[in-house]
Amino acid sequence: QLSLVESGGGLVQPGGSLRLSCEVSGIIFSAYSMGWYRQAPEKQRELVATITRAGTTNYPDSVKGRFAISRDNAKNTVYLQMNTLNIEDTAVYYCTIGTFVGATYHPTGKWGQGTQVTVSS
Repeated sequence: QLSLVESGGGLVQPGGSLRLSCEVSGIIFSAYSMGWYRQAPEKQRELVATITRAGTTNYPDSVKGRFAISRDNAKNTVYLQMNTLNIEDTAVYYCTIGTFVGATYHPTGKWGQGTQVTVSS
C-alpha cells in the first residue's frame, strides 16, 4: 500500500533554513519522479520542486536558488532543503510521486498528510 510521510516542518525565522523529508513505501521508489508542492491559506497549490528518476531537478522562479530537492533511493526518501526562507514560504508542504509528460510533472497516487512550515519573526 502506497504511503508518503512528510516530516521536518516547523517554525523558523525569516532567513532561516529547514530540511523536509518524505519517506515513501509501497512502490518501487527509484522508478518514479518525485515532487514537492505547497499549499498556503487562500492560495493555489504550487509545485515547488521536482526530481526525475535520473536526478534531474527543476524549480519555479519563486524558489530557484533557495530550495534544493534530492533523493536517496536506498532510503526511499526525498528531501527538500529550503534556505533563505521568507514569510511567503509559509505553507503546508506535500511530497508526491509522479510522472513527466514532456516537461510537465503530473502527480499520481496518494498524497501524504503534509508538513507545516511557518516562517515568522
